Amino acid sequence: MIGKITGRIEYRAPDHVLIDVRGVGYLVYCSERTLAALPGVGEAVALFTDLVVREDLMQLFGFTTLAEKEWHRLLTSVQGVGAKASLAILGTLGPDGVSRAIALGDWNAVKAAKGIGPKIAQRVVLDLKDKAPGVMAMRSTLAAATGDAVAAVIETPATAAPAPQMSPSAQADALSALGNLGYGPGDAAGAVAQAAGEAPEADTPALIRAALKLLAPKG
Repeated sequence: MIGKITGRIEYRAPDHVLIDVRGVGYLVYCSERTLAALPGVGEAVALFTDLVVREDLMQLFGFTTLAEKEWHRLLTSVQGVGAKASLAILGTLGPDGVSRAIALGDWNAVKAAKGIGPKIAQRVVLDLKDKAPGVMAMRSTLAAATGDAVAAVIETPATAAPAPQMSPSAQADALSALGNLGYGPGDAAGAVAQAAGEAPEADTPALIRAALKLLAPKG
């Protein structure tokens, strides 16, 4: 399994890039949003990747963050959602937008992606609604793959990657996630505090889940 590629962009196409990794070229398909965020030809880049292997086809799909890659994996697990549809959804909403739409049950936002009909959009929200808190928690602890560090990775010998730094507390991560969903600081803090009080040992995904239930409209 090829999980990450670091190299230089050889050329760009409407739906993919060719990345040169020490003389070997890898064709990596990306969403429109991801392609727009990548640097120019000849510049260094790093992408997390997902390799799809079929009888007559091998394709690499690239993502700037592990959260985006995880959403791609989850989206393609939904019946009727292939890699192309997943990239369309991620290209339209981005990983944060997907988290927000699914956590709030907003299937109309998912339907805004090209080629996604209402039945598929509803299925995505229904099948993945319990997965959104976990991916939202992941986002708060993982950094993007791109940036100044990319050039350093290419120019210097590989070393053991440092373990990702954890945020100060599960409550802080849950507050950040709820803020990304558009909840006000006061409402979010109150819900997280109540959820933490009822389950002191809860991890971040569990706190987000519980807080969302508390914040859901009553009646």
